[in-house]
Parts: sequence; structure tokens; C-alpha cells
Amino acid sequence: MRLLFLVLLLAAVASPVAYAEETQIKVYWHDVVSGPNPTSVPVAQAAVTNTSRTYFGMVVVIDNALTDGPDLNSSRLVGRAQGTYTSAGKDVLAFLMNMNFVFQGGKYNGSTVAVVFGRNEVFSDVREMAIVGGTGVFRLARGYAQARTQAFDLSTGDATVEYNLFIQH
Repeated sequence: MRLLFLVLLLAAVASPVAYAEETQIKVYWHDVVSGPNPTSVPVAQAAVTNTSRTYFGMVVVIDNALTDGPDLNSSRLVGRAQGTYTSAGKDVLAFLMNMNFVFQGGKYNGSTVAVVFGRNEVFSDVREMAIVGGTGVFRLARGYAQARTQAFDLSTGDATVEYNLFIQH
């Protein structure tokens, strides 16, 4: 009996999870740090943050708009990116991302995708982060997200980033 249990346990662990669907979604993430209604707010920083050229040690809470196009004002809102990012690069501007993409409306309404603990080296052309879970339509999701900066305003600090999500669920 023990041998049968062990064989069944090993078979379950060795066989890959079969995902029913693969979905690719492109959204635009709008990081607004300026003006009277910012969507990204610093909540903590280290003593060295003010003298660091990479803002090392700064923690930012976000509730950023996700749209179907790059222009925040003329594109359709499809969800929110909620979470945090931390400036974790001492010599290079690189953020540690921890966020949920919360979809609003359409067939993904109420579903989320968790993009967790991905390194986001801001000045790289393409950054890749892990998708490690989800809810609703994306329950038990896994995959990856690729980020590409579309616009960055040096005077305000506001940014628009294209996210391509490759999701197995």
C-alpha cells in the first residue's frame, strides 16, 4: 500500500500542470507621479534615497490606470495596476515590482493577474517579469509580462509603459 501511494505521489509531482488556455493581453500602464491626483505615491525611503541617483531605498504605492492604448486621456480604461514598487538598484535604476492587474469590464471583469517580484530595469528596452497567479478567469495563472517604456516625461516623472502579458490559465 505504501509503495502504491509513493508511486501515485511521484506521478502527480512529475506530471506538468495542464493549462486549458493561453491568453495574450496588451495594456498600457500609466504611472502618474505629478499633479493634484497622482496614482503613484512614495510612502517610505531610506536615509540615502535623497542623495542616490537611482532613488535607492524608495518604496512607492501604486493604483495606476491600465488602458487599451498609449494615451491616458483618449484610451479606454481596462483596469488598474495596484501594488508597490521599490527602487532596489543601487547603481542602476531598477525597481522591484509587486502588483496585481485588476481588470474591469469585458470578459476579464473582476479577474486579476499577479505580477510579483519582477526586476524592472527602467532604461532597458524590454523588461520581463513573472506572472505567478491570478483570480477569476485567470485562476492559477502563470506566465510572464514584458514591459516597454512608451513615454517618459523628464519634467514631471510621469511614464507610460506597454505591458504584454503572456498568461497560461
